[in-house]
Amino acid sequence: MLESTSFWVAVSFFLFIALIVYYGAPKLIAKALDDRADAIRTELDEARRLREEAQTLLAEYQRKQRDAETEAQGIVAQAKHEAELLANEARDKLKETLERRTRLAEDKIVQAEAQALKDVRNHAAEVAVAAAGQLIADGLTKDKSASLIDDSIKGISSKLN
Repeated sequence: MLESTSFWVAVSFFLFIALIVYYGAPKLIAKALDDRADAIRTELDEARRLREEAQTLLAEYQRKQRDAETEAQGIVAQAKHEAELLANEARDKLKETLERRTRLAEDKIVQAEAQALKDVRNHAAEVAVAAAGQLIADGLTKDKSASLIDDSIKGISSKLN
């Protein structure tokens, strides 16, 4: 048995294990594994904290986006309202301007009609006076002319007094 290689391999194996146990290799291995577990736990906690922070930021940005969309819709609605008001105001001003110009044109037409009527009457009066003068001149004799002049002179003296 002392000469068997298997025996010496077994003895050296047990001696090696005893040396490892004596020098505290299992404690070192356990400590290394514990350190590694602590490092992993720390990394997991950091990852959890970062995830929560990212979720908080995401929620905040989503809220800001909703607020911005709401504000944009409000701005668009306000712009539409103002555009309608401006369009109505422009429409009213145009209507007033058209009514004022229509009144001015109608007034000018009435004035032109009155002036045309006056011109026609003046021309008719001139024609009538000329025709009457011509008729009187044609039908007036010297005797009639002298009597009209005498009557006019007598009428003047009575009008002056």
